[in-house]
Amino acid sequence: VQLVESGGGLVQPGGSLRLSCAASGFPFSRYVMSWYRQAPGKERELVARIRSAGGRPIYADSAKGRFTISRDNGKNTVYLQMNSLKPEDTAVYSCNAMGGARNEDYWGQGTQVTVSS
Repeated sequence: VQLVESGGGLVQPGGSLRLSCAASGFPFSRYVMSWYRQAPGKERELVARIRSAGGRPIYADSAKGRFTISRDNGKNTVYLQMNSLKPEDTAVYSCNAMGGARNEDYWGQGTQVTVSS
C-alpha cells in the first residue's frame, strides 16, 4: 500500500496550492479518503473527507469556503485545492485512506505547506 502526496510548498498569503495524493495497493474507489494536517506543536486535525461514491464532502470549519476535496477513481488520486491560504494553514498535510473488511487505515508521508510572505 502506498499513498504519495505532492504539491506542497511555500506560498504567499492569499495564494493557492493543489495537493495530490496518489494511491496504490488497495481498492481506492471503495475507500474513504481524507486530508489531515498537523502544525508544529499542535494535534493532527481533519481538513476534509470524501466518501467512496457520492455524498457531500465534509470540511473542517477552517477549510469551508476555501478548500475543495475531490477524487479521481480512475487515477486512484485524491486532491485538495486550497485557495485564499492563510499563515495559519501552515502545516504538514497528510493523506489518509480508510475502509476495507477490517476497516484498514493507511497514511501517506505528508507534504509541507508553508504560507508566508
